Amino acid sequence: MDTDPTPPRLRLTLAYDGTPWRGWQTLSGGGAVQDALDAALAKVADGPVRSQGSGRTDAGVHALGQVAHAIVPHPHRLPPEAWVRALNAHLPPTIRVLHASLQHGFHARFDAIGKVYRYRIWRSDILHPLEVNRAWHVYGPLDADLLRRGASLLEGRHDFSRLSANRAGSTALPATPDPLHAVRTLHRVTLHTDPAQPLWELEFEGDGFLYKMVRMLVGSLVHIARGRAPLAWLEDLLQHPQDGIKSNQSAPAAGLYLVRVLYADEPHPRSADPQPAGSKRAGPDASSPAQGV
Repeated sequence: MDTDPTPPRLRLTLAYDGTPWRGWQTLSGGGAVQDALDAALAKVADGPVRSQGSGRTDAGVHALGQVAHAIVPHPHRLPPEAWVRALNAHLPPTIRVLHASLQHGFHARFDAIGKVYRYRIWRSDILHPLEVNRAWHVYGPLDADLLRRGASLLEGRHDFSRLSANRAGSTALPATPDPLHAVRTLHRVTLHTDPAQPLWELEFEGDGFLYKMVRMLVGSLVHIARGRAPLAWLEDLLQHPQDGIKSNQSAPAAGLYLVRVLYADEPHPRSADPQPAGSKRAGPDASSPAQGV
């Protein structure tokens, strides 16, 4: 029997096309995905509501499985499936609520134990029009074996100070670095290829991600795969995280997707999700245990 006297929180899973939006987090002047969601929540709840997301995504970044929660008045007045229908009726077509539930004490950000991101690379001389703002168009020679070898170096627990960005835009490292601030564990970095189409997909699963970290990882891997830097350059960025400057390689936002936010009460994707056809592990499983981008 449920004895929790506090009302349950509304837990939402969302997908969105990031192209027209200024990122997830609410901004002065509007234009963020969170602004649109909060406006829809206010209409359905008939009063102001502020949502909380699992983390930020930047302008142009897409989501297949962003998670948010909201404290709404009288949450039981609608069943979860009705919340989905009502919110989607008030959201623009580039944002959709995929699932809703009522859960006591759930916090979209603090309960998350990890995330999965996917980055799409279009490997043809001609960018298909339906891939505009959906993938990074990389033409010319690209060595898949070198990319996989670089990806395997990223797996495990590392200080990613030189492979993530400063929000101020500087490439310099902090004068007095926090030794744990940029330490994250990547459980897997996988390259999926399909011989039937010129599409490569890099997938990253980790316990957390720093600002622009995935885009800088992808940019650095492509830099190596183009033959413009050796694998030793990436090793140096990882092994000497407080020396020198940050990597200056960053992939465009349009190819990046937040696939899933991981929670302890849900099946783990490494055991629940099938491997796509044509995929190949980038390296061995990390042994380390299990924040935008």
